[in-house]
Amino acid sequence: MKHYQILIIGGGTAGITIAAQLKRKDSSLNIGLIEPSEKHYYQPAWTLVGAGAFDFKETERDEADYIPKGVDWIKGEATAIDPDLNQVSTANSGDFTYDYLIPVPGLVMAPELLPGLTEAMDKGVVCSNYTDPEHTWEVLQNFKGGNAVFTQPTTPIKCGGAPQKIMYMAEDYFRKKGIRNKTNVLFATPGTVIFGVPEFAKTLNKIIHDRNIIFKPFYAPIRIDPEKQEIFFQYSKPGESNCTLMEGNPLGEELTGATEIKVHYDMLHLAPPQAAPKFIRDSKISIQEGPGKGWVDVDIHTMQHKRYPNIFSIGDVAHLPTAKTGAAIRKQAPVLVENLLRLIQSGEAGNKSYEGYSSCPIVTGYGKMLLCEFKYDNVKDSDPMISTFVDTTKEQYSMWLLKKYGLPFMYWNLMLRGKA
Repeated sequence: MKHYQILIIGGGTAGITIAAQLKRKDSSLNIGLIEPSEKHYYQPAWTLVGAGAFDFKETERDEADYIPKGVDWIKGEATAIDPDLNQVSTANSGDFTYDYLIPVPGLVMAPELLPGLTEAMDKGVVCSNYTDPEHTWEVLQNFKGGNAVFTQPTTPIKCGGAPQKIMYMAEDYFRKKGIRNKTNVLFATPGTVIFGVPEFAKTLNKIIHDRNIIFKPFYAPIRIDPEKQEIFFQYSKPGESNCTLMEGNPLGEELTGATEIKVHYDMLHLAPPQAAPKFIRDSKISIQEGPGKGWVDVDIHTMQHKRYPNIFSIGDVAHLPTAKTGAAIRKQAPVLVENLLRLIQSGEAGNKSYEGYSSCPIVTGYGKMLLCEFKYDNVKDSDPMISTFVDTTKEQYSMWLLKKYGLPFMYWNLMLRGKA
């Protein structure tokens, strides 16, 4: 059985960034990295791919080009973690033991959690930038009018802002195409507000109002009928045991139960339900019961596991009360690396602290973007340098350029190389 000083599970944004930073700090570290995929994707650009503003091929690179020198790539899937034995099992490479474990496999799409979605997914007029952004662009181009429905599930998802980004882009596209006057654009979310940070929500609420977008909070999607092109929502406002709809509402919504609403769609974009991979959910390293069930049980500031001190985790599978984004990983990784190295060197973990920073670059149309930056408790947390020159609570062309050119460059050349 092969042994590694540090074993990383996952070669996505978190895994590669951590491996690169560790190797930069100490090239003698003995590191193994478990990852099945041959390709590495820059997923933040998929929002733009779905709106025809970015080439999908530009978001794809070979994984091999980004595994840091001196790190062993174990090409395969992790299938089980036994933290009591310090052991990880894989599908085709056997078992590995470790001194320190960093499980950062990202999350998985779970369309089966929304009845009807598996059958409908990425076919016909149902699309998702999370799975096939090129299909989204086809759907937009073929759309002739009617109800354009955009929604998201009740599960945690990566990049919580993405379901509304494509909605703004689509709405702008329908205007350019001359079909906006015969289109209802609906954004339905199980959430209570358009965005959790008040300073940014104010701007987004104004955009929704000015562009005549129908916003429905407390709408949790519960099933889809792909044949009839209907989606059903549960109205989930606390304390409301029934729901009333106005006669002649523009969407043609119908009540199908006390708090159940049916909407016909002529196009449907959604973020599928998402979950931690099964081997994480089934392992003792995940929270066993309660609200965080199935996610890795780490300290929200130090990234160290609460019960197994030789395990650290960040990114999408870690139970952290902030948005699951690449920007969050960029701030989490250095904290993990420093605290882990201190543990290796002195036997006691460092106390570098992560304060919950995440960022959601919300594109609000072609050539316009809001850079929403925040930390724990939905407190605005804008980059001091950027906010000196730019009011990030307003739509900006400069921020669009950052999204389209600056951030991808930074990702491939700096972040994945352990330099940012």
